[in-house]
Amino acid sequence: MALWNDEDAFRTLFYDFFSPLCVFARRYLESIDDCEDVVQEVFYRLWKNRTQLHIESSVRNFLLTSVRNACLDTLRRQMAEENWIVHLQEHKKEETDTSDFYTTHELEELLRTALGKLPEPIAETFRLNRFEGKTYAEIADEKGLSIKTIEAYISKALRLLRKELKDYLPFFVGFLG
Repeated sequence: MALWNDEDAFRTLFYDFFSPLCVFARRYLESIDDCEDVVQEVFYRLWKNRTQLHIESSVRNFLLTSVRNACLDTLRRQMAEENWIVHLQEHKKEETDTSDFYTTHELEELLRTALGKLPEPIAETFRLNRFEGKTYAEIADEKGLSIKTIEAYISKALRLLRKELKDYLPFFVGFLG
C-alpha cells in the first residue's frame, strides 16, 4: 500500500487519529500520560513495521485493536509492578517486625543473662559504662578504684559477652566493640 511508505500520508493518519485514540485508551487507563504513551507507541510500531504489515480490515479498526491490546499490556505490567511492590513491602515489614522484636526483647534478655554470669563488680562497671555512658575515670572515682582496674573489668566483661553472645554479634556491633 502506498500509504505506508508515504510520510505525509502517515503524518495525516497520526494527526487524524491520535486524539480519538487517546480518548479510547482512557477507557482502560487512568493516566492521560499513559494513554498518550500507548498511542504513540502504537504509531511508532506501525511506522517501524509498515513494510511487513498486511491490514485486512480498516486502518481505524486496526488502530483501535492495537491501542486496546497495548492498554491491556500496560495494565498487566502495572498490576505486576504493584503486586511486586506490595510483596516487597510486606516482606520488608515482616523483616522489620521480626528484627524489631528480636532486637528489643530477646536480645535484651540474652544480654541480661550474659551479664548475670559476670561477678557483680564487673557487671556493674560494664552497666555504668555502656548503659549510663560514664567514662572509665568517672566510674573509677565513683567506685574508689583505679582506671586500670576499670579497664580490666570492662575488658573481662567484653570477652565474656563476646563468648556468650557469639551467635548474636551482628546485633551487638558497636555495643560490644
